[in-house]
Order: sequence, then structure tokens, then C-alpha cells
Amino acid sequence: MTIKFGTDGWRAIMAEEFTFGNVEIVVQAIADYVRGAGIADRGVVIGYDNRFLSDKFALRGAEVLTGNGIPVLLPTSALPTPVTAFAITHHQAAGAIMLTASHNPPEYNGIKFIPEYAGPALPDITDRIEGRVRELVSSEGPAEIKRIRLDAARAQGLVREIAPMAPYMDQLATIVDLPALQAAGLKIVIDPMWGAGIGYLEAVMERSGLAYEVIHNHRDPLFGGSLPEPSAAVLTELRRKVVESGAHLGLALDGDADRFGVIDADGAFISANQVLVLLYHHLLTHRNLTGPVARTVATTHMLDRIAARHGFTVEETPVGFKYIGESLREGETLLGGEESGGLSVRGHMPEKDGVLACALMAEVRAVAGRPLTEVLAEIDREYGRLVSQRLDLHTLPEIKAEILTRLNEYAPTHLAGVEVIKRVTIDGVKLQLADGAYALVRASGTEPLFRLYGEANSETQLREIQEQVKRDLRL
Repeated sequence: MTIKFGTDGWRAIMAEEFTFGNVEIVVQAIADYVRGAGIADRGVVIGYDNRFLSDKFALRGAEVLTGNGIPVLLPTSALPTPVTAFAITHHQAAGAIMLTASHNPPEYNGIKFIPEYAGPALPDITDRIEGRVRELVSSEGPAEIKRIRLDAARAQGLVREIAPMAPYMDQLATIVDLPALQAAGLKIVIDPMWGAGIGYLEAVMERSGLAYEVIHNHRDPLFGGSLPEPSAAVLTELRRKVVESGAHLGLALDGDADRFGVIDADGAFISANQVLVLLYHHLLTHRNLTGPVARTVATTHMLDRIAARHGFTVEETPVGFKYIGESLREGETLLGGEESGGLSVRGHMPEKDGVLACALMAEVRAVAGRPLTEVLAEIDREYGRLVSQRLDLHTLPEIKAEILTRLNEYAPTHLAGVEVIKRVTIDGVKLQLADGAYALVRASGTEPLFRLYGEANSETQLREIQEQVKRDLRL
């Protein structure tokens, strides 16, 4: 058995590796970490999503934490990941355990630890937890798990029920311009995708007095036979509802509501890159806020152009919101985000929050007074157009190492006839071109797969860059 924390926790298929026994081992390792940090008396929040058995896994985790003498703050229903993170700061807890596999297929579940700063755990923390997991698994005999029954834990006063939705909504109201939403009189279609975010965007609309319609707002562990991923390919029903109802906007959340999906009035899907551009531009020009932006190495450079125009810097991080969260915690970063659909802003938790993202997109639409695609076209005219795309390139396991060797040595002087002016290796190999275009190649850590991210000044240039990279690396 291998328990490895990826970019956002440990995920595995239920009944294969993700079992009650293995969850106990991971939670025991987290309990040992919290106790070692000397903050166990502050208690640990336990959140869980709407997946099959997530609530039961959460209760088992509570039995292990309390068996270690650690108080547990247990919600009365499923919680989005960002609300679980909020509960840490609201209750001044030592951290949180979140049971979720986010947007993965329904047969998966997962667990992640959110430290006391209410953002994703950095590698130094997850490495320590993984190390303790290995010690527990490799010990002679069964792993030493401290666990008591939940009724006994309650009798000892180690379990406290919490309901963080109301204070979380109050926090959101300090960031989102709800009066602007009310004045605009928008009509919104909401799709929480059967997940833990049910009720949250509805509450935003009710506080703003907006008309809204909701689809997929009941628990379904099979997610309607699809994925709880708010992508263009999956949000077909939301797109249809928006167009047929004449709504101004469609807003979607993934399974644990830390990612977002946005549909414009004409049914156009607004990508995460475009959402980040719209939001950063809005915060600088309409809110008159100031500050740099943090983005991952795979995220659009349109943010760089906007930042430069307003005299701000850009922090480029490896892929993974944990690095974005670190920037939000430690600096003056105004907005942090990634092309895979995560963002947060200064003054909020340093954790990606799909509810916040959707509410802010409604604000952008309300203040602009016109469709988001029109605002994007205006930004393109002002800063110059950029076209982005990610390709997933599958290969054979036996030749992945060969491609990695070629990638590590890959340093062409030109791509698609344009000079390469910078080679960045903080996460994969990224080649930046003199005209603002770039190509990035990253290897999957678990599959015989390479991801090719490209951004260019036209579709034609993007295709030429992609073809040359694939040809050069023999992908």
C-alpha cells in the first residue's frame, strides 16, 4: 500500500486503497503531527463532501482524533472545502481534515489536511505526515491506532458540533459587492453538481435579492453518472438552461465547491484563465484595489500584461494551489489563481474557493452591465489577444523515461519561428518567446502522460508551437 499526498491530498479508489483501515492510519498520522506541533488542544475541524461514505469516513476520523485526546469540531452536514478552511480560522482550530475527492470520478474518495493557517498544506507538512504513515504501516503487527467510540468521545466532551455556513456567508459579504448585485437585477442559473456546495450560491443570491434557478441541488454520490467537474464538456445542461431561460449567467461548483465553472448569457464557457483575467482587471479598475498577482507556471500571461500596465509584479509558482496560498498568506498579493479552476483573494482564506469565485463573477457581470465575453473582447483590444490551450498527451509507460530525458535537455532557440528568451524549470520545462507566447511541458506524476500548455497570439501560432514541441520531444 502506498499513501502519497499529491497536489491536493491523498485520493484513491474506495474499497481498493481508500478503506476505513487506511483512513484510520492517515488520521493517526495527522493526529501525531498536530500533537507534535503542540496545538492539539485547539481541536481539529472535520469536513466532508457528498460522496459515497464520506460522512462515515469523517466519523471514523473523529474517533481516531478523539482517541488521541484531540477535540473534534464536527459539522452537522456536508461542507465545502473552503468553508471547512474558514471554520479553522473562525474557531481558531489547529487545522482541519477534509474528506473529499473533489472533481474526481464517483468511485474515488480522498483525505487532506488543512493546517491552522486555513490553506493547503505545504510539502514540508505533508512529507512529515507521509513519513509517519510509513512508520505506522511498516511497524511489526497492526498499525498502532488510538481510537474510541464516538459516543464515548461525546461523553468526554471531545466532540463539538458546528454550523459554519452563516458566519462564512458573513465573511463573503465583506468581500463581494452584494449591493452591486442587487442593483443589477441579474438572473442566475446555479449548478452545484450534486456536491457539498448546495445552498451556498443560493444564499448569495437571496442576500442580493436576485432571481435564480438551481439544477442538480440534491445529494447524488454518482453525480448524475458524470463527473462533478465544472468543465465545458460537463456543463451541458447548465449551458442549455442559461440560454433557454434568458439568464445573465450560469455558475457551477465542483464536488467540494473549491473550483468553479462560469457560463455566459449566450452559452459560452468562460475558462478559468479568463475568469482570473476578468477578476484581476475588475479589482484594479473598478474596485480601485492595488496589489500584485500570483499565478502558477501554467496560467495565462494576460495577468502579467495587466499587472505590468498598473505597475505591479507577478509571482510565478509551481502547479498546486498550496503555492498560491503561500503567496496570499505572506505577501501583498491581491489575487492568486491557477488555470485548473482555483482562486482566492486578499482578505479571504488562502484556500481556493469556488463559491467566492462565482459570487465575484456575478459582481463583475453586474458592474460591467454587459456579457462577460464582451468585457473579455475589450480587454483583448486593450492588452493584445492571447489564446490558451492544454493538451494531454498519452504515451507508453516504457518510453516515459526516454521522453523525460529529452524534456530535461530541451532548449530550442526558436519555437514557431520566434526566439525563445527564457527557459523556466520550476515545474516542468517552460519556454517563453519574445512575442509573449509560451509553451510548457509537465509530466504526470502518476500516469504515462505529459501535459502541454500553450499560449500564443493567435490560433495559428498556437498550433505551430504545439506541433513543433510534439515533434521535437516525439510525443
